[in-house]
Amino acid sequence: MSCPNYKTLCPRLIISDSVTFDGTSLVVNIPQRAYENNEKYCIIVAQSIPTTTTIGAPVVITIGEEETQYPLLKNNCTPVTACAINTRTRYSVIVHTNIQSGVFSLIGKIPCSQCAVAAPSLPITTTQSTTTTDSDNG
Repeated sequence: MSCPNYKTLCPRLIISDSVTFDGTSLVVNIPQRAYENNEKYCIIVAQSIPTTTTIGAPVVITIGEEETQYPLLKNNCTPVTACAINTRTRYSVIVHTNIQSGVFSLIGKIPCSQCAVAAPSLPITTTQSTTTTDSDNG
């Protein structure tokens, strides 16, 4: 028995069409198609992150030509921020929809990011400095 000399990509592998910063959010645009509720997809961020992106900007996903932005959430339901996203990286997500909108929710933890910053305590005052921690990675 011989092995086939070709392989096909998983139909749930999604390669981004563009990555932009709109002044508020890091926008990852993915190809137009139906992304079904409770289904797993693997999104690859193929383009470079714009250098003008604010590290704390929330990451959102747009589909095709549509302008609707769907939040990218960590597995603990908090928003993923721009500093946690890397170019040429695969992110496993599950789509969750409701009657009006939806979200893309990460499966598992985000790979180590370079800019996880946390305040030392709450409430946050202007005199407190922030410190780098690994607690923001998942």
